[in-house]
Amino acid sequence: MQQLFAFSMPRALPGSAVILISACLTVAALLSTPHARAADKPIIPPPPQVAASSYLLMDADTREVLVEHNSNEPLPPASLTKIMTAYLAAIELEAGRIRLTDQVPISVKAWRAPGSRMFVREGTRVGLEDLLKGIIIQSGNDASVAVAEHIAGSEDAFASMMNQQAAVLGMHSSHFANATGLPSDGHQSSAWDLALLTVDLINRFPEHYAFYSERSFTYNDIEQPNRNRLLWRDRTVDGVKTGHTEEAGYCLVASALRGNMRLISVVMGTDSEEARMRESQKLLSYGFRYFETQKLYDADVPLKTARIYYGEQEELPMGVAESVSLTIPRGSYEDLAPALVVPNTLEAPVRTGDEVGEIVLSLYGEEVYRAPLVALEEVAEAGVFSRLSDWISLFFADLLGSGDGES
Repeated sequence: MQQLFAFSMPRALPGSAVILISACLTVAALLSTPHARAADKPIIPPPPQVAASSYLLMDADTREVLVEHNSNEPLPPASLTKIMTAYLAAIELEAGRIRLTDQVPISVKAWRAPGSRMFVREGTRVGLEDLLKGIIIQSGNDASVAVAEHIAGSEDAFASMMNQQAAVLGMHSSHFANATGLPSDGHQSSAWDLALLTVDLINRFPEHYAFYSERSFTYNDIEQPNRNRLLWRDRTVDGVKTGHTEEAGYCLVASALRGNMRLISVVMGTDSEEARMRESQKLLSYGFRYFETQKLYDADVPLKTARIYYGEQEELPMGVAESVSLTIPRGSYEDLAPALVVPNTLEAPVRTGDEVGEIVLSLYGEEVYRAPLVALEEVAEAGVFSRLSDWISLFFADLLGSGDGES
Protein backbone atom coordinates (compact mmCIF):
# COMPACT_ATOMS: atom_id res chain seq x y z
CA MET A 1 0.00 0.00 0.00
CA GLN A 2 1.00 3.59 -0.59
CA GLN A 3 -0.12 6.79 1.02
CA LEU A 4 -0.89 9.86 -1.05
CA PHE A 5 -0.23 13.26 0.48
CA ALA A 6 -1.45 16.52 -1.03
CA PHE A 7 0.34 19.69 0.01
CA SER A 8 0.39 23.37 -0.85
CA MET A 9 2.68 24.99 -3.38
CA PRO A 10 5.48 26.96 -1.66
CA ARG A 11 4.54 30.60 -1.18
CA ALA A 12 7.90 31.74 0.18
CA LEU A 13 11.26 31.52 -1.53
CA PRO A 14 12.28 28.05 -2.78
CA GLY A 15 13.79 26.07 0.03
CA SER A 16 11.23 27.04 2.65
CA ALA A 17 9.30 24.33 4.41
CA VAL A 18 6.27 22.95 2.60
CA ILE A 19 3.05 22.82 4.64
CA LEU A 20 1.23 19.49 4.67
CA ILE A 21 -2.49 19.90 4.01
CA SER A 22 -3.93 16.43 4.38
CA ALA A 23 -2.96 12.79 4.38
CA CYS A 24 -4.24 9.48 3.03
CA LEU A 25 -6.20 11.02 0.16
CA THR A 26 -7.32 8.85 -2.73
CA VAL A 27 -6.15 9.55 -6.24
CA ALA A 28 -9.66 10.52 -7.26
CA ALA A 29 -9.90 13.04 -4.46
CA LEU A 30 -6.54 14.54 -5.41
CA LEU A 31 -7.47 15.02 -9.04
CA SER A 32 -10.99 16.33 -8.41
CA THR A 33 -9.80 19.85 -7.60
CA PRO A 34 -8.01 20.61 -10.89
CA HIS A 35 -10.91 19.05 -12.86
CA ALA A 36 -13.34 21.27 -10.99
CA ARG A 37 -11.32 24.31 -11.99
CA ALA A 38 -10.99 23.38 -15.64
CA ALA A 39 -12.92 26.51 -16.58
CA ASP A 40 -10.07 28.58 -15.12
CA LYS A 41 -7.49 27.08 -17.46
CA PRO A 42 -5.62 29.90 -19.24
CA ILE A 43 -6.42 30.29 -22.92
CA ILE A 44 -3.24 30.25 -24.99
CA PRO A 45 -3.35 31.11 -28.70
CA PRO A 46 -1.55 28.96 -31.27
CA PRO A 47 2.15 29.78 -31.76
CA PRO A 48 2.94 32.51 -34.27
CA GLN A 49 3.60 31.71 -37.91
CA VAL A 50 7.36 31.87 -38.40
CA ALA A 51 8.91 32.33 -41.84
CA ALA A 52 11.91 30.03 -41.40
CA SER A 53 12.95 26.56 -42.55
CA SER A 54 13.40 25.43 -38.97
CA TYR A 55 12.81 27.07 -35.61
CA LEU A 56 12.59 26.40 -31.90
CA LEU A 57 11.73 28.20 -28.66
CA MET A 58 13.10 26.62 -25.48
CA ASP A 59 13.12 27.52 -21.81
CA ALA A 60 16.77 27.55 -20.77
CA ASP A 61 16.11 26.37 -17.20
CA THR A 62 13.67 23.51 -17.76
CA ARG A 63 14.54 22.78 -21.42
CA GLU A 64 10.82 22.77 -22.12
CA VAL A 65 10.16 23.29 -25.84
CA LEU A 66 7.37 25.85 -26.25
CA VAL A 67 7.37 26.13 -30.05
CA GLU A 68 9.11 24.12 -32.73
CA HIS A 69 9.08 23.32 -36.43
CA ASN A 70 11.52 20.91 -38.08
CA SER A 71 13.73 21.46 -35.04
CA ASN A 72 15.68 18.22 -35.52
CA GLU A 73 16.28 18.67 -39.25
CA PRO A 74 20.01 18.86 -40.08
CA LEU A 75 20.68 22.14 -41.89
CA PRO A 76 23.73 24.25 -42.76
CA PRO A 77 24.36 26.37 -39.64
CA ALA A 78 26.62 29.00 -41.23
CA SER A 79 28.29 31.10 -38.51
CA LEU A 80 26.11 29.62 -35.77
CA THR A 81 28.97 27.10 -35.88
CA LYS A 82 31.07 29.64 -34.01
CA ILE A 83 29.00 29.06 -30.86
CA MET A 84 30.68 25.65 -30.68
CA THR A 85 34.08 27.11 -31.61
CA ALA A 86 33.96 29.62 -28.75
CA TYR A 87 32.41 27.02 -26.42
CA LEU A 88 35.39 24.71 -26.91
CA ALA A 89 37.72 27.61 -26.20
CA ALA A 90 35.85 28.20 -22.93
CA ILE A 91 36.35 24.54 -22.00
CA GLU A 92 40.07 24.80 -22.69
CA LEU A 93 40.30 27.99 -20.65
CA GLU A 94 38.51 26.34 -17.73
CA ALA A 95 40.91 23.39 -17.90
CA GLY A 96 43.91 25.75 -17.86
CA ARG A 97 45.31 24.47 -21.16
CA ILE A 98 45.08 27.96 -22.69
CA ARG A 99 44.86 31.47 -21.24
CA LEU A 100 43.18 34.67 -22.34
CA THR A 101 46.62 36.30 -22.33
CA ASP A 102 48.05 33.80 -24.84
CA GLN A 103 49.58 35.44 -27.90
CA VAL A 104 48.25 33.37 -30.78
CA PRO A 105 50.27 33.16 -34.04
CA ILE A 106 48.29 33.98 -37.17
CA SER A 107 48.85 31.49 -39.99
CA VAL A 108 48.47 32.07 -43.71
CA LYS A 109 45.31 29.92 -43.65
CA ALA A 110 43.76 32.08 -40.93
CA TRP A 111 44.77 35.30 -42.69
CA ARG A 112 43.26 34.10 -45.98
CA ALA A 113 39.96 32.89 -44.50
CA PRO A 114 37.15 34.27 -46.70
CA GLY A 115 33.92 35.90 -45.60
CA SER A 116 33.44 37.94 -42.44
CA ARG A 117 36.74 38.88 -40.85
CA MET A 118 38.41 40.41 -37.84
CA PHE A 119 41.28 41.59 -40.10
CA VAL A 120 44.20 39.90 -38.39
CA ARG A 121 47.50 39.86 -40.30
CA GLU A 122 49.56 36.79 -41.22
CA GLY A 123 52.79 36.47 -39.26
CA THR A 124 51.59 38.51 -36.28
CA ARG A 125 50.48 37.38 -32.84
CA VAL A 126 47.09 38.33 -31.40
CA GLY A 127 45.84 37.99 -27.83
CA LEU A 128 43.41 35.11 -27.35
CA GLU A 129 40.85 37.36 -25.66
CA ASP A 130 40.82 39.63 -28.72
CA LEU A 131 40.39 36.63 -31.00
CA LEU A 132 37.44 35.35 -28.97
CA LYS A 133 35.78 38.76 -29.23
CA GLY A 134 36.53 38.69 -32.93
CA ILE A 135 34.73 35.34 -33.21
CA ILE A 136 31.74 36.22 -31.04
CA ILE A 137 31.16 39.90 -31.84
CA GLN A 138 32.58 40.30 -35.35
CA SER A 139 31.96 36.71 -36.53
CA GLY A 140 35.54 36.60 -37.81
CA ASN A 141 36.40 33.53 -39.85
CA ASP A 142 40.08 34.43 -39.60
CA ALA A 143 39.85 34.55 -35.80
CA SER A 144 38.01 31.21 -35.75
CA VAL A 145 40.74 29.45 -37.74
CA ALA A 146 43.48 31.01 -35.59
CA VAL A 147 41.84 29.82 -32.35
CA ALA A 148 41.19 26.36 -33.79
CA GLU A 149 44.86 26.02 -34.74
CA HIS A 150 45.98 27.32 -31.35
CA ILE A 151 43.89 24.75 -29.48
CA ALA A 152 44.21 21.67 -31.68
CA GLY A 153 47.15 22.30 -34.01
CA SER A 154 44.97 22.31 -37.12
CA GLU A 155 41.42 23.19 -38.07
CA ASP A 156 40.73 19.56 -39.04
CA ALA A 157 41.81 18.34 -35.60
CA PHE A 158 39.69 21.04 -34.00
CA ALA A 159 36.66 19.90 -36.02
CA SER A 160 37.17 16.42 -34.56
CA MET A 161 37.06 17.97 -31.08
CA MET A 162 33.86 19.80 -32.03
CA ASN A 163 32.21 16.54 -33.04
CA GLN A 164 33.32 14.78 -29.87
CA GLN A 165 31.86 17.58 -27.77
CA ALA A 166 28.64 17.54 -29.80
CA ALA A 167 28.26 13.84 -28.95
CA VAL A 168 28.79 14.57 -25.24
CA LEU A 169 26.02 17.21 -25.32
CA GLY A 170 23.60 14.97 -27.22
CA MET A 171 23.71 17.02 -30.43
CA HIS A 172 22.71 14.05 -32.55
CA SER A 173 21.92 15.99 -35.74
CA SER A 174 25.23 17.85 -35.85
CA HIS A 175 28.46 17.26 -37.72
CA PHE A 176 31.19 19.89 -37.96
CA ALA A 177 33.77 20.04 -40.74
CA ASN A 178 35.34 23.37 -39.81
CA ALA A 179 35.45 26.07 -37.13
CA THR A 180 33.83 28.83 -39.18
CA GLY A 181 30.60 27.55 -40.69
CA LEU A 182 31.78 28.17 -44.24
CA PRO A 183 30.03 25.76 -46.65
CA SER A 184 31.45 22.23 -46.55
CA ASP A 185 30.00 18.82 -47.40
CA GLY A 186 28.31 17.28 -44.36
CA HIS A 187 28.70 20.38 -42.18
CA GLN A 188 25.32 20.58 -40.44
CA SER A 189 23.41 21.16 -37.23
CA SER A 190 19.79 21.59 -36.11
CA ALA A 191 17.74 24.11 -34.16
CA TRP A 192 17.40 21.63 -31.30
CA ASP A 193 21.14 20.93 -31.15
CA LEU A 194 22.04 24.62 -31.23
CA ALA A 195 19.57 25.34 -28.42
CA LEU A 196 21.13 22.57 -26.29
CA LEU A 197 24.60 23.98 -26.94
CA THR A 198 23.48 27.50 -26.05
CA VAL A 199 21.82 26.41 -22.80
CA ASP A 200 24.99 24.64 -21.71
CA LEU A 201 27.13 27.62 -22.73
CA ILE A 202 25.06 30.06 -20.66
CA ASN A 203 24.78 27.84 -17.60
CA ARG A 204 28.37 26.57 -17.57
CA PHE A 205 30.31 29.65 -18.66
CA PRO A 206 28.43 32.81 -17.59
CA GLU A 207 31.59 34.98 -17.66
CA HIS A 208 32.42 33.80 -21.17
CA TYR A 209 28.81 34.32 -22.23
CA ALA A 210 29.10 37.99 -21.29
CA PHE A 211 31.10 38.54 -24.51
CA TYR A 212 27.93 37.85 -26.52
CA SER A 213 26.18 40.97 -25.22
CA GLU A 214 28.93 43.39 -26.27
CA ARG A 215 27.63 45.60 -29.06
CA SER A 216 30.90 46.30 -30.85
CA PHE A 217 34.59 45.48 -30.87
CA THR A 218 37.54 47.40 -32.27
CA TYR A 219 40.67 45.68 -33.53
CA ASN A 220 43.43 47.15 -35.67
CA ASP A 221 41.58 50.51 -35.60
CA ILE A 222 38.58 48.87 -37.27
CA GLU A 223 35.35 48.99 -35.23
CA GLN A 224 32.70 46.45 -36.14
CA PRO A 225 29.24 46.18 -34.55
CA ASN A 226 27.79 42.97 -33.21
CA ARG A 227 25.82 41.38 -36.03
CA ASN A 228 23.01 40.47 -33.61
CA ARG A 229 20.91 43.61 -33.98
CA LEU A 230 18.37 42.35 -31.44
CA LEU A 231 20.81 43.66 -28.82
CA TRP A 232 19.64 47.14 -29.81
CA ARG A 233 15.96 46.33 -30.30
CA ASP A 234 15.28 44.43 -27.08
CA ARG A 235 17.16 45.28 -23.88
CA THR A 236 16.39 41.83 -22.44
CA VAL A 237 18.32 40.11 -25.26
CA ASP A 238 21.93 39.40 -24.29
CA GLY A 239 23.08 37.06 -27.09
CA VAL A 240 23.77 34.96 -29.01
CA LYS A 241 24.94 34.58 -32.64
CA THR A 242 23.98 35.26 -36.24
CA GLY A 243 24.84 33.29 -39.36
CA HIS A 244 24.44 33.65 -43.11
CA THR A 245 25.48 31.86 -46.28
CA GLU A 246 23.63 31.39 -49.55
CA GLU A 247 22.98 27.77 -48.65
CA ALA A 248 21.92 28.39 -45.02
CA GLY A 249 19.97 31.61 -45.47
CA TYR A 250 19.84 34.05 -42.56
CA CYS A 251 20.02 32.38 -39.14
CA LEU A 252 19.94 33.59 -35.54
CA VAL A 253 20.22 32.06 -32.10
CA ALA A 254 18.87 34.58 -29.58
CA SER A 255 18.61 34.53 -25.81
CA ALA A 256 16.62 36.86 -23.56
CA LEU A 257 16.20 37.06 -19.80
CA ARG A 258 13.09 38.59 -18.24
CA GLY A 259 12.74 38.24 -14.50
CA ASN A 260 13.70 34.68 -13.61
CA MET A 261 12.85 33.28 -17.04
CA ARG A 262 15.38 32.82 -19.85
CA LEU A 263 14.26 31.77 -23.31
CA ILE A 264 16.36 30.57 -26.23
CA SER A 265 15.06 31.04 -29.78
CA VAL A 266 16.62 29.53 -32.90
CA VAL A 267 15.58 30.44 -36.43
CA MET A 268 17.29 28.92 -39.47
CA GLY A 269 16.75 29.61 -43.14
CA THR A 270 15.02 32.99 -43.14
CA ASP A 271 15.29 35.18 -46.23
CA SER A 272 16.87 38.36 -44.86
CA GLU A 273 18.68 39.96 -41.95
CA GLU A 274 15.49 41.78 -41.01
CA ALA A 275 13.46 38.55 -41.18
CA ARG A 276 15.69 36.64 -38.78
CA MET A 277 15.27 39.40 -36.20
CA ARG A 278 11.53 39.73 -36.76
CA GLU A 279 10.86 35.98 -36.53
CA SER A 280 13.05 35.66 -33.43
CA GLN A 281 11.10 38.49 -31.78
CA LYS A 282 7.83 36.71 -32.55
CA LEU A 283 9.00 33.59 -30.76
CA LEU A 284 10.42 35.40 -27.73
CA SER A 285 7.35 37.62 -27.33
CA TYR A 286 5.02 34.62 -27.50
CA GLY A 287 7.00 32.67 -24.91
CA PHE A 288 7.30 35.46 -22.37
CA ARG A 289 3.68 36.56 -22.76
CA TYR A 290 1.98 33.19 -22.34
CA PHE A 291 4.36 31.12 -20.19
CA GLU A 292 6.25 31.41 -16.92
CA THR A 293 8.94 29.37 -15.22
CA GLN A 294 8.64 28.67 -11.52
CA LYS A 295 11.26 27.12 -9.27
CA LEU A 296 9.21 24.96 -6.94
CA TYR A 297 11.53 22.94 -4.71
CA ASP A 298 15.23 22.96 -3.91
CA ALA A 299 17.29 19.79 -3.79
CA ASP A 300 17.94 18.22 -0.39
CA VAL A 301 15.26 20.25 1.40
CA PRO A 302 12.73 18.10 3.35
CA LEU A 303 9.27 17.97 1.76
CA LYS A 304 7.96 15.39 4.23
CA THR A 305 9.07 13.45 7.29
CA ALA A 306 7.71 9.90 7.43
CA ARG A 307 7.67 7.19 10.08
CA ILE A 308 10.34 4.55 9.51
CA TYR A 309 10.41 1.16 11.26
CA TYR A 310 13.27 -1.06 12.47
CA GLY A 311 15.69 1.88 12.48
CA GLU A 312 17.85 3.69 14.99
CA GLN A 313 15.54 6.71 14.52
CA GLU A 314 11.81 6.82 14.00
CA GLU A 315 11.52 9.53 11.34
CA LEU A 316 12.96 9.84 7.85
CA PRO A 317 13.12 13.23 6.05
CA MET A 318 12.62 12.98 2.30
CA GLY A 319 12.90 15.38 -0.59
CA VAL A 320 14.05 15.67 -4.22
CA ALA A 321 17.59 14.95 -5.39
CA GLU A 322 17.53 17.79 -7.95
CA SER A 323 15.81 21.15 -7.83
CA VAL A 324 12.37 21.19 -9.46
CA SER A 325 11.41 23.94 -11.91
CA LEU A 326 8.47 23.92 -14.29
CA THR A 327 7.50 25.97 -17.31
CA ILE A 328 3.72 26.39 -17.19
CA PRO A 329 1.04 28.60 -18.74
CA ARG A 330 1.26 32.06 -17.22
CA GLY A 331 -1.20 32.46 -14.35
CA SER A 332 -1.60 28.74 -13.65
CA TYR A 333 0.80 28.45 -10.69
CA GLU A 334 -2.02 28.42 -8.13
CA ASP A 335 -3.65 25.50 -9.95
CA LEU A 336 -0.69 23.15 -9.64
CA ALA A 337 -1.70 20.13 -7.55
CA PRO A 338 1.28 18.42 -5.89
CA ALA A 339 1.18 15.05 -4.15
CA LEU A 340 3.69 12.82 -2.39
CA VAL A 341 3.30 9.09 -2.95
CA VAL A 342 4.90 7.20 -0.05
CA PRO A 343 4.65 3.50 0.99
CA ASN A 344 2.56 2.82 4.09
CA THR A 345 5.56 1.16 5.73
CA LEU A 346 9.15 2.29 5.41
CA GLU A 347 11.78 -0.02 6.86
CA ALA A 348 15.41 0.52 7.81
CA PRO A 349 18.16 0.32 6.78
CA VAL A 350 17.97 3.27 4.36
CA ARG A 351 20.89 5.09 2.79
CA THR A 352 20.97 8.77 1.86
CA GLY A 353 19.70 9.08 -1.69
CA ASP A 354 17.64 5.88 -1.70
CA GLU A 355 14.31 6.25 -3.51
CA VAL A 356 11.49 6.06 -0.96
CA GLY A 357 8.51 7.46 -2.86
CA GLU A 358 7.50 9.85 -5.64
CA ILE A 359 6.44 13.44 -6.07
CA VAL A 360 3.70 14.02 -8.66
CA LEU A 361 2.55 17.40 -9.96
CA SER A 362 -0.71 17.75 -11.85
CA LEU A 363 -2.20 20.71 -13.68
CA TYR A 364 -5.85 20.78 -14.75
CA GLY A 365 -6.12 17.03 -14.23
CA GLU A 366 -3.03 16.17 -16.26
CA GLU A 367 0.25 14.96 -14.82
CA VAL A 368 3.01 17.45 -15.70
CA TYR A 369 5.88 16.20 -13.54
CA ARG A 370 6.94 13.04 -11.74
CA ALA A 371 10.21 12.36 -9.91
CA PRO A 372 11.52 10.14 -7.11
CA LEU A 373 11.46 11.20 -3.48
CA VAL A 374 14.77 10.30 -1.87
CA ALA A 375 15.93 9.77 1.68
CA LEU A 376 17.80 12.85 2.93
CA GLU A 377 19.40 10.99 5.85
CA GLU A 378 20.80 7.55 6.47
CA VAL A 379 18.87 5.39 8.92
CA ALA A 380 20.77 2.36 10.21
CA GLU A 381 19.02 -0.79 11.37
CA ALA A 382 18.23 -0.77 15.09
CA GLY A 383 19.05 -3.43 17.66
CA VAL A 384 17.00 -6.55 18.13
CA PHE A 385 14.76 -5.21 20.95
CA SER A 386 13.86 -2.03 19.05
CA ARG A 387 13.08 -4.09 15.94
CA LEU A 388 10.89 -6.41 18.01
CA SER A 389 8.97 -3.43 19.39
CA ASP A 390 8.37 -2.11 15.88
CA TRP A 391 7.30 -5.56 14.69
CA ILE A 392 4.68 -5.73 17.44
CA SER A 393 3.44 -2.23 16.55
CA LEU A 394 3.09 -3.17 12.90
CA PHE A 395 1.42 -6.47 13.76
CA PHE A 396 -1.35 -4.82 15.75
CA ALA A 397 -1.65 -2.02 13.18
CA ASP A 398 -2.26 -4.66 10.51
CA LEU A 399 -4.82 -6.38 12.70
CA LEU A 400 -6.71 -3.15 13.30
CA GLY A 401 -6.48 -2.30 9.62
CA SER A 402 -7.90 -5.68 8.62
CA GLY A 403 -10.69 -5.32 11.16
CA ASP A 404 -11.68 -2.03 9.55
CA GLY A 405 -11.72 -3.61 6.13
CA GLU A 406 -8.73 -1.60 4.88
CA SER A 407 -5.82 -3.11 2.94
